[in-house]
Amino acid sequence: MAKFTVRVELHDADSADYDLLHEKMEKSGYNRDIYGSNNKLYRLPTAEYSCSKIKSASEIRDEVIDIADLIKDDFDVLVTESASRAWRLSKV
Repeated sequence: MAKFTVRVELHDADSADYDLLHEKMEKSGYNRDIYGSNNKLYRLPTAEYSCSKIKSASEIRDEVIDIADLIKDDFDVLVTESASRAWRLSKV
């Protein structure tokens, strides 16, 4: 199963738009938090998500485009497949 980091930027959006995005992304298996090797939970930056799925980056992109398109007409999506991650994030 591949691990992905997904960034979604909704243009001309307000907090209610992002709340709806978070809700729809979570229902589709995208998380806003990640676990570290210390088994502690960390919060990803705003509008970034993590997922593990048996899909390609382009399939993840298309899935996220379908979600974002329900909220706004103008948005950007970036999907990165990762073999490992390093970060400095806030603990949840």
